[in-house]
Amino acid sequence: MNLEHQFRAGDPAAPVLLLLHGTGGGPDDLLGLAEHLDPAAAVLAPRGPVSEHGMARWFRRLAEGVFDHEDVRRRAHDLAEFILAAQQEYGLTGRRLVAVGFSNGANIAAATALLRPEVLSEAALFAGMCPLPADPGTDLGGSRVFLANGTADQMAPLDSVDRLDALLRARGAAVTPFRHPGGHQLTLEAARAAAEWLST
Repeated sequence: MNLEHQFRAGDPAAPVLLLLHGTGGGPDDLLGLAEHLDPAAAVLAPRGPVSEHGMARWFRRLAEGVFDHEDVRRRAHDLAEFILAAQQEYGLTGRRLVAVGFSNGANIAAATALLRPEVLSEAALFAGMCPLPADPGTDLGGSRVFLANGTADQMAPLDSVDRLDALLRARGAAVTPFRHPGGHQLTLEAARAAAEWLST
């Protein structure tokens, strides 16, 4: 497998949480959130392969909020292949897999869910936005996505969040939006709502 990562097996009856950190983060960043979402879950936590001024990211950007869309697509397919390899390596094939991403991690999770729904069909996205400029045309009929965003988030503006929501729904995904009055952050309220969503 081509990504540095951490793995915890968890309860075989519980889901596998794919933890995708934000810019400058690492595999440890979302362990607390995973514990809140489902303490019995397996955890697969890779590190973003792109370095921006020494900060780990999942794909390149041309400027703040301006994504390199070609790189987004390539890295999304790379992440899908990492997931498939990890499922084989750790005996996870057949277990429920849910991506949990914050910020840049939410964006790569959204891109992977849009482009490779046969690999990733469930995602809880915190402070993410629309990662692709056009509809990829995939069938998301079996997909479920939780979207948590702050109404005061300047880094992930709500018009982009609304585009992602609309795109997911147009392709057949079941979307559960959650809005909070904060900014670009994880909130306890959003984590609680995500835990409830995960349990259904």
